[in-house]
Amino acid sequence: MRAMVRRSVFVTLIASVSVLAWAEGGAASAAKRDAVSVRLPSAAFAALETIDPEHIRWHVRYLSHDLLEGRGTGQRGGDIAAEYIATQFAEYGLKPAGDNGSYLQKVPLVGITTLPETHFSLLPKQGSPMHLKLLDEYVAFDQTQQAQSDVDAEIVYVGYGIEAPEYNWNDYKDVEVRGKVLLMLVNEPPSDDPKFFKGKALTYYGRWTYKYEEAARKGAVGVILIHKEDMASYPWEVVRNSNSGEKSYLKLEGPALKVASWVQLEVAKKLASAAGMDLDKMMADARTREFHPVSLNAKLKARMVSKVRNFESNNVVAILPGSSRKLKDEAVMFTAHYDHLGVRPDAAGDNIYNGAADNATGCGILLELARAFSVAREHPARSLIFAAVTAEEQGLLGSEYLGKHPPIPAGKIALDLNYDDVQPRGAPEEVEVSGAERTTFYPWVQATAKEFRLAIRPDARPEAGHFYRSDHFSLARVGIPSFSINEGMKFKGHDEAWGLAQDKEYTEKHYHQPSDEYHPEMNFVGDAAMARFGFALAWEAASAAKLIGWQKGDEFEAARVKSQ
Repeated sequence: MRAMVRRSVFVTLIASVSVLAWAEGGAASAAKRDAVSVRLPSAAFAALETIDPEHIRWHVRYLSHDLLEGRGTGQRGGDIAAEYIATQFAEYGLKPAGDNGSYLQKVPLVGITTLPETHFSLLPKQGSPMHLKLLDEYVAFDQTQQAQSDVDAEIVYVGYGIEAPEYNWNDYKDVEVRGKVLLMLVNEPPSDDPKFFKGKALTYYGRWTYKYEEAARKGAVGVILIHKEDMASYPWEVVRNSNSGEKSYLKLEGPALKVASWVQLEVAKKLASAAGMDLDKMMADARTREFHPVSLNAKLKARMVSKVRNFESNNVVAILPGSSRKLKDEAVMFTAHYDHLGVRPDAAGDNIYNGAADNATGCGILLELARAFSVAREHPARSLIFAAVTAEEQGLLGSEYLGKHPPIPAGKIALDLNYDDVQPRGAPEEVEVSGAERTTFYPWVQATAKEFRLAIRPDARPEAGHFYRSDHFSLARVGIPSFSINEGMKFKGHDEAWGLAQDKEYTEKHYHQPSDEYHPEMNFVGDAAMARFGFALAWEAASAAKLIGWQKGDEFEAARVKSQ
């Protein structure tokens, strides 16, 4: 009776899949194919069929429970989550791929907490000093990892803070910014031209992480990012919640900023006005190649006082060996981050950031994929790596460390498939795989989506730069073809407008807020569908004759060539 129920559930869950189109084929013959095909061997299909939305639900319920205290990086709840995931890997019979024969890969981190003694003042030469209030008007961290740093430096407006020779763009125009504080915009110059900063799609140049990195490389002592909601793609509450409490960094290896900060738009307007300038005109001027940096006739005077904590967190890494003696030293990787924002002791009311959708869902999918592959009667030619990474919310730190210290050389990892924030909204009719088109694997992605009767939806919000905001990006940076799998906006029984409204509500009311909690009425059918889709892609990639690469000319192609 149980088997019959499971099959019935399976057919309901993937009603979008054309089951009869999956003709049986052997793993060995799959490894010899060069033509695009999504035919799975019977052992693979039988294992795929066991993927169960209720299994994913169980993991999400546990990982987002109040007892895990929001799975903060370097906090008790985060460590419990890591041990839970490691225990599941062991139960499934996967081999440890962490340090010293364990499932845990230690990630050395430094925790920085900006203390109330910090002072942050904008001092225009004309007008009154602006003494800003932490979290309400600004957020700031000292990236030098010192207990105290003092800044008394001129503020220079550098537009978007981008130097991109391939687009003939330089916001610095050879101006010496060493020792200065740089005021800059989030995002990048707007365009509909796909050859200019990829049109509407945000590139890494638009990410705040790049802007901090570039400013530090040029010797600046600080950066002030201007938050504008439509440009950042999220409200100030996300900036505040993501930058309150302790923030983690990998141990310092290069130049760093004494002040890495954001300010509210109104603060920037007031500063510009005091300097005799108009912020709207400043933002318009920054959209042209003729822009030159502008001194604001103002200073930042700040005393950054920080609590510094050296600690370790853990990536959780396991491997399922491949079946081919020739190819088992190569692998396909799955990733998902298990951390969230922890507990905010200073917040009133509910102060646990449970992170049910973000990213207990991705972990639930990762674990269910690990279980499903482990029960397959045979394994694909290449090995499979399952990695639950830490400190994603702190700036993709766990995956950055994993990319620099992979369990096998990066050049031998065929593909990374990442899961992050897969909303439990029901049966999807679309899939998002933004970035897959940049790899040589895309024809297989298209063919698999067709078999699953899933339309490939272009990134619903390309201006948000999702490709550069999740852990697959860290793997891409070391050359591994990587992308995330997620649902689109169209779900069975609903029109697109419903999906867009659900997405908008989540972003505005629940993303990085305590209300991102588990509820029994959540529908994990879509999460299971995304797991099945990833299972099929991974089996194909793990059985293909050749390793996957990046398309010629892609920004990550050089790293791929270097790694091999």
